[in-house]
Amino acid sequence: MNWGSSNHNDAHPAGIIAQVEPNSLAARLGVRPGDRLLAVNGHPVRDVIDVRYYAAEEEVELTIRRNGETLRLQAERNYAEPLGLTFTHPTFDVDIRRCNNLCEFCFVLQTPPRMRRTLYIKDDDYRYSFLYGHFVTLTNLADEDWERIAEQHLSPLYVSVHATDPALRRRVLRNPQAPDVMEQLRWLGDHGIETHTQLVITPGLNDGPHLDRSIADLATLWPTVRSVSVVPVGITRYHKYGWRPHTPEEARRVFQQVTAWQARLLPRLGVRFAYLTDEWYLVLGEPIPPREAYDDLALQENGLGMVRDFLDDWEALKEAWAGSGDRERPPSPQGQVRRVTLATGTLFAPFLRAVVADFAQRTGLQVSVVPVVNERLGETITVAGLLMGQDIIRQLREHPLGDLVVLPRVTFDHPDRIALDDVSPAEIAQALDRPIVLASTLSELWDHLASTQPITCNP
Repeated sequence: MNWGSSNHNDAHPAGIIAQVEPNSLAARLGVRPGDRLLAVNGHPVRDVIDVRYYAAEEEVELTIRRNGETLRLQAERNYAEPLGLTFTHPTFDVDIRRCNNLCEFCFVLQTPPRMRRTLYIKDDDYRYSFLYGHFVTLTNLADEDWERIAEQHLSPLYVSVHATDPALRRRVLRNPQAPDVMEQLRWLGDHGIETHTQLVITPGLNDGPHLDRSIADLATLWPTVRSVSVVPVGITRYHKYGWRPHTPEEARRVFQQVTAWQARLLPRLGVRFAYLTDEWYLVLGEPIPPREAYDDLALQENGLGMVRDFLDDWEALKEAWAGSGDRERPPSPQGQVRRVTLATGTLFAPFLRAVVADFAQRTGLQVSVVPVVNERLGETITVAGLLMGQDIIRQLREHPLGDLVVLPRVTFDHPDRIALDDVSPAEIAQALDRPIVLASTLSELWDHLASTQPITCNP
């Protein structure tokens, strides 16, 4: 195998238990929050993957460290009884595996100074790929990692390919030691591990014939390589290597290339295999594909099919209204809401404005959409998930606001529910003197207005 070495510590620290689920095996064994899990059935555990793998037995023994004492707790598991443990961190070494590449389009290298420390961590951890769908390059795995992936059947994994030509991929990653990713994907497939791949396309680097080759090569590994997401590069104002976003003409060429591949591969594979993320459709003003065009994929975290989900949710809400006759504006939790302000990124704003016009007509609400320019990262960063709280405050103050302000839930997709600049919805509510709700769909907004969801934050 010999595809490089890992840069992680091989020690096996304990997992700190945060919660014990009632009526679970762990509760029956007397496990407590704060206990440290050392081993399951005699196997040291490195992360929650090990815990799940080794606890999948009828007889379960947990080795626990409590107040300096080591305890061994054993019981026979009842049918379908959950283990019931939640840990403070999914990987017990706490430190996430770091990336050993230096991609010039890497978002971490384009992050402005003096922001949250975790934004500067270049993670590339196959365990997070399996657990949460994070994309990884596979360049920092040791032989024991590959053996573990096969033994524990860690499938599917999500792999950043960018280019299948080995020399070009090493240039893209700026890693002369990067292994041949086709060999790695083939090895994974031979061991029953499925993968979803992505190509982040940078104009003048890995587009044109390189994109054609990458899709063609990856298609030879179907069905264990399940998909290729084609993603436009994101360039912030702090980028220093000379790359740039796609021009409309370049974006159109990528769009035509990928749709041509879809037409070619669908009869052969039974699926389109290569998929354009939502940005391409929104930038070019192309119709959002129907659900069947995504072949049952669930890659929303990669920006694939999120707009289709938004539209399907809106259609379902209209059908529910038609079935119940409920077409009147409901009372809000704060009284009568007549005017609503929706804020979003500049990419989605024109599309959202067209949809909410229908929503407003049906509900009798006055609804306005405010596109928020990402001043901190630069106006080329147009997605809602990367908006800054201070940009939202500053720009919404320049507009007449409704009785209620709705912000994208994805902007605050952090365990502490804060934006990238650590600003919370509560701080925005106070700054704007308006109640704030977070929503991803119009049905979520409707639930807020109908009082089935609470106001997120009051000023």
